[in-house]
Amino acid sequence: MIDRDQLYPLLFEPLYREAMWGGTMLAEHFGRQLPHTEEPIGEAWELADREEAVSVVANGPLAGISLRDLLAEHGRDIVGDRFQGPRFPLLIKLIDAGRRLSLQVHPDAAAAARLGGGAEPKTEMWYVVAVRPGAKIMAGLKSSCTRQRFVDSLNSARIEDCLQSFPALPGDAYFINAGCVHSIGAGTLLLEIQQNSDTTYRISDWGRLDVNGKPRELHLEQALASISFTDRTNPRIVGVVDAAGHNRKFPIVNRCPFFRVDDLRLVEEWPDRTDGSSCHLLTAIDQPVELAGRGREGQMVIQPGQTCLVP
Repeated sequence: MIDRDQLYPLLFEPLYREAMWGGTMLAEHFGRQLPHTEEPIGEAWELADREEAVSVVANGPLAGISLRDLLAEHGRDIVGDRFQGPRFPLLIKLIDAGRRLSLQVHPDAAAAARLGGGAEPKTEMWYVVAVRPGAKIMAGLKSSCTRQRFVDSLNSARIEDCLQSFPALPGDAYFINAGCVHSIGAGTLLLEIQQNSDTTYRISDWGRLDVNGKPRELHLEQALASISFTDRTNPRIVGVVDAAGHNRKFPIVNRCPFFRVDDLRLVEEWPDRTDGSSCHLLTAIDQPVELAGRGREGQMVIQPGQTCLVP
């Protein structure tokens, strides 16, 4: 370990997760060397502190140290003075959807408490990085869809008629509040920022079978207890389309109690700093970003797709 005043911006080794719906865009778009697996890679966990997967520092004197051990030693110095521990409060992923994901929902805190069984609340947001032609996002219920119509459509193709559907476009974002029904369409590569939770209730898997020829488990009872049938908001946040002639900062998510997200369009130096209340997470999307922080360890380049934690 190192002293508090020697802390520096941190990069982490990605943790790759197989999925039957995984794709090839992580390799094609970001040039990643992916591990050889039986099923395709569906997710790259860029920053994680879960029982089953913990990120490890990739740069500087702390290389090889787990995020969990780092927080045990430097919790508030890393995360901010509101950190209650013990785990890092967010999970940062890249999702590579070669096929569309299941139709699913995550519980809020109240639903998780009612359901028990280790359920954890999960609110998330997506930033669309790259797409293939025809890719789409389904998120939220249409205003015309009643609870009864949704229940009656669960086991049929009519379920799609209950959902808000959008063309997937790079630069767009989606705020997926807990209780919002959603699915990511095939041919979509996106950045996901979420509460540190892995609780997902599967509503429909579109009739697919797994590698053993069996349907994956559905969680209809838990899902119906988690869906917010009164929330019919449009979750899409339309991206910036004009070219930046100077530095611009566009708020994407600024009223969520769990995280704040901004879209930075940089053409020159951008001065910024953390203020002690929270860390900053910087993810490069289109081009490498040069970070010129304090000391030798603060000088680095964040490659597209990488997320850097600034203590």
